[in-house]
Amino acid sequence: MNKFRFFLDFHKEERWLEHLASQGWRLKKQSIVYTFEPAPPEQANIKIDFRIFKKKQDFIDYRSLFEDSGWRHISGTKNSGNQYFMKTGGNGGEDIFSDASSRAERYKRLSYMMLFFCAVFIPLFTNSMSRGTSGLDTFMNPKALYFTPG
Repeated sequence: MNKFRFFLDFHKEERWLEHLASQGWRLKKQSIVYTFEPAPPEQANIKIDFRIFKKKQDFIDYRSLFEDSGWRHISGTKNSGNQYFMKTGGNGGEDIFSDASSRAERYKRLSYMMLFFCAVFIPLFTNSMSRGTSGLDTFMNPKALYFTPG
């Protein structure tokens, strides 16, 4: 099963994934859409971290650290950003973050990425507006970019 959803809050996304797990759908992969596979219904504890890695070995070490702490990596790649974990067994805590400052670091990393996208998008938008190639109505109705009249 594939589902398209967009979340701005990690906590709401975690609760949604846990709800689907209780209905018998296990997260298999997340990219633009969430891909689920049928599984026995379970009370899953799913947590999300946000990290992008420069080296593959750093990503492998990161996953190993969580697996040693009782969390199985269920989705995410070296460059995807969102890393999804599910608690396995009784060992490990109820959260993947040990304190409030490490939880805040997740949001700090996410805000840096968003700032980068804004720094790239705003000059492109300004350039497009100043040349008159597109207006605000074009961004509100993207079909206007490629549909011909009539």
